Amino acid sequence: MMSSLRKQDLGGTAGRERSQAVAVAPSGPAAQGREFVWTDADFTRVQALIYQRAGINLHDGKHAMVYSRLSRRLRETGHTSFKEYLSWLENHDGPEWQEFVNALTTNLTAFFREQHHFEIFASHLKLKPAGTPWKVWCNAASTGEEPYSIVMTAIETLGHNASFKLTASDIDSKVLASAAQGVYRLDNLKGLSQERLQRFFLRGKDSNAGLIRVKPELRKAIDFISVNLIRDDWPFKEPFDVVFCRNVMIYFDAPTQRKVLERIHRVLKPGGMLFVGHAENFSESRDLFTLRGKTVYERR
Repeated sequence: MMSSLRKQDLGGTAGRERSQAVAVAPSGPAAQGREFVWTDADFTRVQALIYQRAGINLHDGKHAMVYSRLSRRLRETGHTSFKEYLSWLENHDGPEWQEFVNALTTNLTAFFREQHHFEIFASHLKLKPAGTPWKVWCNAASTGEEPYSIVMTAIETLGHNASFKLTASDIDSKVLASAAQGVYRLDNLKGLSQERLQRFFLRGKDSNAGLIRVKPELRKAIDFISVNLIRDDWPFKEPFDVVFCRNVMIYFDAPTQRKVLERIHRVLKPGGMLFVGHAENFSESRDLFTLRGKTVYERR
């Protein structure tokens, strides 16, 4: 979701509540030094639209962030006011909707973030006989650090010839394209060991000095696709053994969380593992999942 990744909580805390409409309070450019008129009514419309489109509950305290990010869309599309832009958006079902969603999702991620999950994942991979095929889904791929961490763990645990396939998805089309390229600044990979850097990455030279690319063996193990978690049109025909859905549900209200969990339950094999974010707790869905460790659940 949200964008998945990873995705930073737009509301500031987990378990946010859907924002309520507030009174219209015009605030012109001159009054606040802004390029465009920005009112509470505009913000309320944005809240409703992003909730309908992506299930995201946008916190009332995010006025400045929303103005800053969507102002770029007004400039790109040539609109002179938020009222005009939002009305145009509501009446057109084109690519600008994807740009709208992209603008309102923030990606916060890192290689091997929440290290204990990868240790548990490696132990889980060892439970089945050698040669067992594995199907895993990472549904907040962001710029790729998490999916590549998953594949590195699988190769380290099962070997290069393992039957392992990862589906990596996100709602943000731009970060998904970046993830598929698998190119990163070397300075941003300081947390990785030299052994992993040498084993799984290629260093750039000359004009690409300071950059690093994942090796083809990692890239070929991953299918990158766009999936909106709140829509019931997931394209999966076979169930998964493991699902990583980390720091995604913090975007959703309780009813939306429940719907997404029910859908994950449907695409996960009985006994399959679900990894969630450090601030996420689904104790209210014990009929679907059983807690098996720190933010790790087993499908009933």
